[in-house]
Amino acid sequence: MSHPSAPLSSADGPARSQCPYCGVGCGLEMKPPTAAAAGSEAIWAARGDRRHPSSLGQVCVKGATVGETLHRNRLTTPLYRQRTDQPFAPISWDRAFDLLEAQVRQTLAAKGPSGIAMYGSGQFQTEDYYVANKLFKGALGSNNFDANSRLCMSSAVSGYVRSFGSDGPPCCYDDLNLADTVLLIGTNTAECHPVLFQRLLKRKRKQKQALQIVVVDPRATATSDAADLHLAIRPGTDLALLHGLGHLLLEMGGVDRAYVQASTEGFEALVELWALWTPETVSRFCGIEERQLHQLAARWAESRTVLSLWSMGVNQSVEGTATVAGIINLHLVTGQIGKPGAGPFSLTGQPNAMGGREAGGLAKLLPGYRYVTEAGHRAELEQHWGLAAGAIAPESGLTVWEQIEGMERDALGLWWVAATNPLVSLPWLDRVRSAVARCPMVVLNEAYAGTETAAIAHLVLPAAQWSEKAGVMTNSERRVTFCPAFRGPPGEARADWAIFAELGRRLGFEAQFRYGSSAEVFAEFVAITAGRMCDLSGLSHGLLQEHGPQQWPFPTGTSPGGGAQRLHTTGRFPTASGRARLISEAPMGLGEPPDGDYPLVLTVGRYLEQWHTMTRTAHVERLLRPHDEPLLEVHPVDARAHGLVDGGRAEVSSRRGAVTATVQITERIRAGTVFLPMHWGAAQEQACEANRLMHELGCPISQQPELKAAAVRVQPSA
Repeated sequence: MSHPSAPLSSADGPARSQCPYCGVGCGLEMKPPTAAAAGSEAIWAARGDRRHPSSLGQVCVKGATVGETLHRNRLTTPLYRQRTDQPFAPISWDRAFDLLEAQVRQTLAAKGPSGIAMYGSGQFQTEDYYVANKLFKGALGSNNFDANSRLCMSSAVSGYVRSFGSDGPPCCYDDLNLADTVLLIGTNTAECHPVLFQRLLKRKRKQKQALQIVVVDPRATATSDAADLHLAIRPGTDLALLHGLGHLLLEMGGVDRAYVQASTEGFEALVELWALWTPETVSRFCGIEERQLHQLAARWAESRTVLSLWSMGVNQSVEGTATVAGIINLHLVTGQIGKPGAGPFSLTGQPNAMGGREAGGLAKLLPGYRYVTEAGHRAELEQHWGLAAGAIAPESGLTVWEQIEGMERDALGLWWVAATNPLVSLPWLDRVRSAVARCPMVVLNEAYAGTETAAIAHLVLPAAQWSEKAGVMTNSERRVTFCPAFRGPPGEARADWAIFAELGRRLGFEAQFRYGSSAEVFAEFVAITAGRMCDLSGLSHGLLQEHGPQQWPFPTGTSPGGGAQRLHTTGRFPTASGRARLISEAPMGLGEPPDGDYPLVLTVGRYLEQWHTMTRTAHVERLLRPHDEPLLEVHPVDARAHGLVDGGRAEVSSRRGAVTATVQITERIRAGTVFLPMHWGAAQEQACEANRLMHELGCPISQQPELKAAAVRVQPSA
């Protein structure tokens, strides 16, 4: 099913844009404030855009209140202090760039390009991503650019690349309306991607028998409440479950052998692995009943179309990439890919995490789904950027955790953080603080005042955010939306791409960073995607403004609305053999399993009303009402064993730290597992730094930390 395109704005109507919260990428109409009484706030009103093909007018409570966040608690001028125990003082932009330039030159002289690192964000627009990568990987010769997408979906990237030969989610949102069975694994979709979940619920109400929903999650949530089957597996056992499902599909004759023979490789090894994961073994390992596994296998085998959706619960794991491959394996061997209503569909967390993937926004990537380790890829970018041969380093850069380790050994002279708040979102926060304290200069591009990361920074640069700068974002279904600047930035705030470009010019790269607008940046970026899987070469700001959001691939010459809804529709894949790879890997389990000293598994997640580290949402009263504090969910069995009472306070401790929280005793979480939300950092009134407790171990392929599970103990707290 295709959707009509429509322009994103008109002279006499509201501004039309994409929501800046999650990766669903809902369309918003932003209505300017009317003449208000003196002293009252002038708030842009937000409503769903019915013409946006990804969301069709739907919007969640965060999107509906985003207009209330645009002007509150904003940074308006550069701030500097020589030491972090001093107060900030306002400085001019010229002084800020003098400090930046001096530190870059000093670090390059003393440590070389590897001494400089940046940690960016899926809150960037694609133009910000592109110019930052051009500055670091091109002009400075440092591949040490990573982004908070490392914490979000790097396992999905690695999984797609290993199995298909290229990144790129192969599905689209219309598949939610066409699937017979939808498997939700490692995703609390109702709270983290609510508009997509409401789309499923609407269909379920109208076509109850036509849609079966299966949820895999240790907790009962609003998502599992709508499920026909809920498998409350032990944390860290997702891959074993998938292998057990494959075992039964083989027994039941649910394999599409013609598709396997024509379009895949590695089937024999996978059959040998699946043979080990009998229903009895899986039941014991996962902590579920055998009949539940049989029910899931029967539903998969009997369905014409199966769609699998996953998010952080799969990706944030020491076996995240292997689990993604486990999902993809099932779709490949049953032929459930490349057709309407079917496929393995990663849901991204950030609004432009997909755009970051396209623009090279991880430490091993270059724009256009290229890699810094590929000589031909480096040469293409060096030529495109007008740089000398060899300007781009041939080694992968430092991931964000490797950047932390680099500061521990005094290897970094400059750490630049932009549009993210790692002093809440990274694991093992006490170690992070100690490491960052060793760095001679920490720079922060930020829109909002008083974040936890600002507390460890030397130089804070006021950033123009969504609504104040023009650029594009790409959502989870590969749909690119133009986001206009419909209001002015506060004070002296500047767009991130403009900050990076100004520094590039000051460092002597005048020709490479002579941009007059973000439209020029985008035009330069899309040109280098021509012929790649993520071909956006036919797009421009003008086309997107005139015709509305478009899906890629969208090569030059494509007519508006002619982008591809789905990938891999021919059974051929961008691998050397043209076949998809079936990956056979044995489950590892948790990186830090419980033991006698720390007998429980802590898992973390999100509340519907809050966004990540609350830099925006903490200032909207309506969003704080449902959960005015973080609650520790504990099963009654564990509450009795550890002396906890409902509504009382508990201390939760791991090998890395401790936090306190109010207890909520509930049977909606499996015994042996406790839950905390991750939103409340040190700057919040109800501070509860859940990530202080989490370990740094991550997937060996994607380097995505296992932020979903750590061994803890709980005890009553005064």
